[in-house]
Amino acid sequence: MNPYWVIAGILLFLVAGIIVMICVTMPIAQKVYETMLVKTEPDKWLRECSAPENEEQVQMWEDGCKWADEHRAAMQEVDIVHDGLHLYGEYYDFGSKSCVMILPGRGECLKYSYYFARPYEELGMNVLVIDQRAHGKSDGRYNTIGVKEHRDVIEWIHFLERTYGIEKLWFHGICIGSVSAILASISGECPIIQGMVLEGAFVSFRETFKRHMQELHKPVIPVCDEVMYDLKKYADADTGKYAPIRLVDQVTVPVLFLFGEKDVFSIPKKSVQLVDKCASPKKKLVWFEEGGHSHLRINNTEKYDQAIIDYVRGIES
Repeated sequence: MNPYWVIAGILLFLVAGIIVMICVTMPIAQKVYETMLVKTEPDKWLRECSAPENEEQVQMWEDGCKWADEHRAAMQEVDIVHDGLHLYGEYYDFGSKSCVMILPGRGECLKYSYYFARPYEELGMNVLVIDQRAHGKSDGRYNTIGVKEHRDVIEWIHFLERTYGIEKLWFHGICIGSVSAILASISGECPIIQGMVLEGAFVSFRETFKRHMQELHKPVIPVCDEVMYDLKKYADADTGKYAPIRLVDQVTVPVLFLFGEKDVFSIPKKSVQLVDKCASPKKKLVWFEEGGHSHLRINNTEKYDQAIIDYVRGIES
């Protein structure tokens, strides 16, 4: 038998197998994409606790709402229109010209962000919490993993400058919120950005999403890449082009990286790569022994808050 025909037959068999696998997994990928990254129903991603079955998440929610209740007199409801979307937030005015903008992760509304405000209040900063597009009261259908959200963030910064005379701004980004912070900081459009505190930042959304698939016991290949394709097709979000590992070498503002040794999504060996590549001359990395992804503060509250306070004071002194 001609060996070339044998090789051709094997290649044809492999190609046919790949095509069949893609056809079988495409509906799975579409379902995963819509479940995790698309506001498919009006009551999805509202101002509610995203994981009421998780004790830590509930505790974070309750503690955050307590902080907001304590400072209700300082709160003003705010809104902007950007990219054809009406976007909403809350501004806590403590009489400062400095402000922190807290950027939550996927599926989280502005109420989730309350939980991270205390150290910034202690630093004397005003606080802006926002419903990202497609979340809370804000318009929108798609989560774009920070790609379009960062343009919204830039518009929020300009709003703070025009309306409240804010002269200095810090970001506190959690997970996907870190991408918005990084992109806004390197845009060159907001010179008032002083620095960033990033918790659980990932090297790329594909990398962290792959680990989500493993946790959900879904086929990683080719579902993960099919979801990335859907993101680009429907939301115009190129997760390869805008992967943090490809952006941090443009970051020049101070960055405090907060990572957990037990984080199964932004795993330590990948986190180190992100920090190493970051170009900021004033970057710092703090590790936490306890706590899962986005749950570092609830397990290490005093250390977490003090790390932020010490870092910001050190930068601004």
